[in-house]
Amino acid sequence: MLTKSPAAKNPLDRLAETGLAWGGATYARLAAPIGAAAFALYILLTAFTAWVMPDANWDMLPYLAISEEGTYPDAQALHDYAYSTVKSGVSAGDYKALTDDGGGFRSHMTDNAADFHSLLGMYRIKFLYAEILSTLSAVMSPVEAMRLVQVFSVLLFGAITLLWLHREKALALAPVVGAVLIMAGFGDAARASTPDLLTSTLLLGGLYAYIRGREAATAILLFLAFMMRPDNIVFLAVFAVLLVAFRQKAWGALAGFAASFVAYFAISHWAHHPGWWPHLWFSSIEQHYNMDGFEPAFSVTAYLRAFATSLLRAINLNSWVGVSVLALAGWFAAGRAGFRLERRAGILFAALVLGALAKFTVFPIHDTRIYFPHLIPPFLLLATPFMALWAALVRGQHRAAFQIIPGDKP
Repeated sequence: MLTKSPAAKNPLDRLAETGLAWGGATYARLAAPIGAAAFALYILLTAFTAWVMPDANWDMLPYLAISEEGTYPDAQALHDYAYSTVKSGVSAGDYKALTDDGGGFRSHMTDNAADFHSLLGMYRIKFLYAEILSTLSAVMSPVEAMRLVQVFSVLLFGAITLLWLHREKALALAPVVGAVLIMAGFGDAARASTPDLLTSTLLLGGLYAYIRGREAATAILLFLAFMMRPDNIVFLAVFAVLLVAFRQKAWGALAGFAASFVAYFAISHWAHHPGWWPHLWFSSIEQHYNMDGFEPAFSVTAYLRAFATSLLRAINLNSWVGVSVLALAGWFAAGRAGFRLERRAGILFAALVLGALAKFTVFPIHDTRIYFPHLIPPFLLLATPFMALWAALVRGQHRAAFQIIPGDKP
């Protein structure tokens, strides 16, 4: 039977194929250094952006206020300090956006020191962040101190991530982790003057120490992450329960939880925190202008409405749900291919996923920044099985190539 000869390839096609083959071979040979360099460049660009293009958010005002309460015990003086400090540290347009929303919440707080002061219990509980700002403000402007914390957090987060990948011989996957960071809103977290990114960095360090079996470092870093944002007690509780249930020896994580559990009640009392339900009401139901003595009766209907609203917003407006599903898909795919997480890592993976769900259930708020600490560690845990899968595929290709006999017809 006559067959048509394949059309001859033009020079441009041959050049493109040669270039792609060379590029693929080069990346396969130098995947680790190229991956590390690309990731490091992304981290440096993010740190630079955090310094030169910071996000002026309203939470800057109460965070700066709690950092200098000892200096300004009077509510009006503290209010004036916070607002004047932000005014001198941001652009005129940003300051107007923070203080004038046409007679709404921000406009009210600009003119009412007592109501502004009543909100501080919800911020004062983040004790460690306030202390860091207070210390740095002695040598630089408070707004610059906030930016410096963000830049430091970005660089340290990137360094821990690279160290984790290096220890797992998975630097070739660094660009993938960088892509996940972009999807998870790492750039937004870097630009925001809040304790969220530093919390994520400390937690990442604690989880890396846990994976490496460094128990003392695990306990210290997990406790510091809690002190930065006490809502991490939810994850630590889930983690501790799973460790006990599966009889995994990890005294560092259990000690970190125990210390955080005790400190939670002490800090909440000292900070005059309004309590779980009033805080949830303010954040997810209705912004109450004065939190002093505000004790709304618990309502199942109000809670379910807040839960449903936050869930819809989380799915449609934020990225944390999608990133979490992607991590679960990666875990499932690796498992189906026969490359599973080892026991210690598997317990942590489950704790991160269940911890995010528990945090949302306890305090339904949709913002990705709240769940960011849970988003990146699962992908770092999956780096080990995926590198093993990659190696197996490469070995399979080599075996297939050796089995081809010259002169055989397909």
